Amino acid sequence: MTPTEFRRELHRHPELSFREERTARFISEALTEAGIDHRPIAGTGILARIEGVGDTKRAVVLRADIDALPIHEAADVEWRSENEGVMHACGHDIHAAVLYGVLCKLAETRDFEGTIFGLFQPGEECNPGGASLVLAENPFEGYDVRAVIGEHVEPKLPVGTFGFREGKYMASSDELRFTVKGKGGHAALRADLHDAVVAAAELIVRLNAMNSEDTILSTGKVVAEGATNVIPDEVYIEGTLRTFDEAVRRIGKEEIEAVVADVDARHATSSVVDISQGFPCVINDEELTDIARTLAAERFEAVELELRPTAEDFGFYTVRYPSLFYRLGVGGSGATHTSEFCPDERAITAGIEFMHLLTLKLTNQNGKETK
Repeated sequence: MTPTEFRRELHRHPELSFREERTARFISEALTEAGIDHRPIAGTGILARIEGVGDTKRAVVLRADIDALPIHEAADVEWRSENEGVMHACGHDIHAAVLYGVLCKLAETRDFEGTIFGLFQPGEECNPGGASLVLAENPFEGYDVRAVIGEHVEPKLPVGTFGFREGKYMASSDELRFTVKGKGGHAALRADLHDAVVAAAELIVRLNAMNSEDTILSTGKVVAEGATNVIPDEVYIEGTLRTFDEAVRRIGKEEIEAVVADVDARHATSSVVDISQGFPCVINDEELTDIARTLAAERFEAVELELRPTAEDFGFYTVRYPSLFYRLGVGGSGATHTSEFCPDERAITAGIEFMHLLTLKLTNQNGKETK
């Protein structure tokens, strides 16, 4: 099976986060056919392992996510999604195809030192993040993990272009949920009310005022089930908090709690705050970034990336191990997370070639430390 055929099969049958049962079976069958040892991980994930030569306790982990999004596909292609309302709109099928292609190359030659893990990770698109579940199993215990490598498609970059940024790259993310409880009633009898709608409106405005260079706070959902002449007893709000620094993240959460308490005191409401811990920042190892950037510039085109306020559960790996998360140019049409997303499949070949070269570079350093 070619990597492109592998990708198209995944694209036809996308599955949502932590529901990747068919996806996992297909990946397992493909790896078995290629003679690659593997096992389940994190429920619906697959962890492959290939031993090379020398000290097999030295390891490099190659990671691809495998879940899809609840989006109806608009692209008219032969391999469009057959699962109505679900689509690989974030390129995880491309990521998995690249990883599959690299593992096949490595298994055929085994011309590297140490052990390569190929991680097909579930549940990147939602909390708690499949990466956190993978690490909870301690699958690399006893190994000297020199690098965890991951990629993400980038339609703004043409095929053959790779993007890098050392240090802080992507934001942390936390999910915010508020239930503002008041005393509802007839909208004309305001003296009898503790107006949860007005309190919620003030809360949203004050939360929005927290936005700064280091903090992004957005409200995406507001539910107030009243009427023209009915004030509801409660209002429900959802939003997101993004930062690029763990200290700023902690302070931001404390400030949110303080704002909610002040709004409650001003409006005689009682609010329930639920801050769901999300992903940490993605922080790229400087030496790994330099090695990869230099290698990409020799064969392809390497560009510098800007700080990105979106989030990735790959951040969990960067907290524990030297890690690198880079961008794979896929050109094509449409942006990620949209129904029109349709990447250029030629990016799979470029992605395989680069990740394979990078893996060999990192494993054949005669014991040289990568951090």
